[in-house]
Amino acid sequence: MTGKRVLIAEDESTIRANLRKTLEHLGYLVIGEAGDGMSAILLIRQLRPDVVLIDRDMPRMDGIEVARLLQNEGLAPVILITNSSDRELVSRARDAGVLGFLVKPIHESTLMPIIEVACARWQEQHARKQELSQLQERLETRKVIERAKGYLMDSQGLREAEAFRRIQQLAMNSRKSMKEVAQAILLAQQITPDY
Repeated sequence: MTGKRVLIAEDESTIRANLRKTLEHLGYLVIGEAGDGMSAILLIRQLRPDVVLIDRDMPRMDGIEVARLLQNEGLAPVILITNSSDRELVSRARDAGVLGFLVKPIHESTLMPIIEVACARWQEQHARKQELSQLQERLETRKVIERAKGYLMDSQGLREAEAFRRIQQLAMNSRKSMKEVAQAILLAQQITPDY
């Protein structure tokens, strides 16, 4: 549970210092601090923390915009520190990918549960994105192989199983993937003149 690497982005140095002390007391490792949004982004890209605690009202770029950027880049889960939690703010934060809220004044008893839940949700999101990416790649591979198989069936009068085996054999002989061989077949089909 502890040992997570945390980056604090808060423009008020006393709040930042108190937050650091509390986090370290809970067993977290504070790997960086920033006093404005742009510095936070640079540090996050460089240090790759496990979680970011960021104040909503930051100079040079507010916490919600930083959260949106981090979400788009897939860098780290964000917990927003704020003075209030009205519906409009919650909606904006949710749309930006914020995974938790800390309302000032921050109490030690709220930190650990928020950090742990935000990190768990982030890992789940990351796993789903990877799974989706793998499924899309498999689907794309299957489509390319099917098209190449269809071309071989039409151009060489092969049955489906024979066309598949031909692609498979070419892949093994050339030490390429079946997708690469299928793409090469389709490319050759495009540049071969029809007589």
